[in-house]
Amino acid sequence: MHIFGDPSKWLNDLFLEAGLGSGLSILLTTLTLLFVVILLSWLSNLIAKAIIRNVVTSIVKKTTSTWDDIFLEQKVFTRLSHLAPAFVIWSMAGWALSSYPTWLIVVHKMTYIYVVIVGTVVVTSFINAWHEIYKTLPISAHRHIKGYVQLVKLIVYIITFLILFAVISKKDITAIVTGLGAMAAVLLLIFKDTILGLVASIQLSANDMIRIGDWITIPGRDVDGTVMDITLNTVKIQNFDKTIITVPTYALVNESFQNWKGMEDSKTRQIKRPILIDMQSIKFMDSDLKKKLSKYQPLSHYMESFEKSRSEYSLNRDDAFFNHGLLTNLGLFRFYAEAWLKQHPLVDKAQTVILRHKQTDGNGLPLQIYLFTKGYQMAAYENLQSEIFEHLIAMLNEFGLKIYQNSAGFIVINPTGSENQNQ
Repeated sequence: MHIFGDPSKWLNDLFLEAGLGSGLSILLTTLTLLFVVILLSWLSNLIAKAIIRNVVTSIVKKTTSTWDDIFLEQKVFTRLSHLAPAFVIWSMAGWALSSYPTWLIVVHKMTYIYVVIVGTVVVTSFINAWHEIYKTLPISAHRHIKGYVQLVKLIVYIITFLILFAVISKKDITAIVTGLGAMAAVLLLIFKDTILGLVASIQLSANDMIRIGDWITIPGRDVDGTVMDITLNTVKIQNFDKTIITVPTYALVNESFQNWKGMEDSKTRQIKRPILIDMQSIKFMDSDLKKKLSKYQPLSHYMESFEKSRSEYSLNRDDAFFNHGLLTNLGLFRFYAEAWLKQHPLVDKAQTVILRHKQTDGNGLPLQIYLFTKGYQMAAYENLQSEIFEHLIAMLNEFGLKIYQNSAGFIVINPTGSENQNQ
């Protein structure tokens, strides 16, 4: 009973009886007791982990809820086990270091710091677990909260830093916060990107401007790809060439960007590209062209209907204006192209399908094809677009039309056989 009543005195007497000096006996007694405390703290950690592994885990696996499984995956319970050795050291350090009160103060302070750090890790894991739970909810598809999660973590880290600084410097937290207030300008400069990112993240989330998985383009930054991650400070985008570009979050608020989400939701994609027509090849329909195009049934009906309405309108006037035909090969081509596109199985008939003239810039007459395709996947879209333009370009010759091609830089052979280099 004497041994268990005061082991430090018993160990000290044992070392004295062995012929050691008083100072050395006290030191060896303290080291021995410290070894015992460290051993007990290590065993407490093993026991706490064993309880979590065998008891808590089995209970979690038996429940039907998935929330507790997420807490287990985020190691919230496992990290709690690291508090056990801290409690052992805190409660037994006074017994082991009774002869060294200065050491006791240091050990208590280090244990306190350890508890604060472990507590911060546990709280961070807890926040991560709730974030993972949120991502399982339907609302997460429309509202990402990673920026808010990072903000909460940042607040936790700041509080941890203040507590640790107060413990180490032996100052009151209120005084430290007051001192930080005086350094507000410096802090604003240091955390400028974080503050801007926080405001931008709130705006992006509140206005539903961007989500993970969206296809966005930012021309000024060579961004054209899918959003992979949105954090407090950055937005990570994977371009279609598989390169990764990181853009500051506030750049998406300060600059304009294009989000293709609406196109993907509509399951359609727009084609809006011109064919440059050689304006010298545009002419009125004559009998030869009419005969050539009459084999196309829609065009035949269209020409007959037009001539009928023209004859009714002209009232047999002998005016060259009305006798000149009015119908042009380009007008007939536009009618044919629209009719062909509207019957194409991969063109969305519910949307506008039209061929229209755009303002010329001296490089031919731009005839723009404007329509929406069914489906938006890149391969199918590009193949359909190529198919449409290949067909229409091939049909131009049937209407006596030509593609405008700039001959600058090409060798032109004159009828005399001589060659001139166009510059």
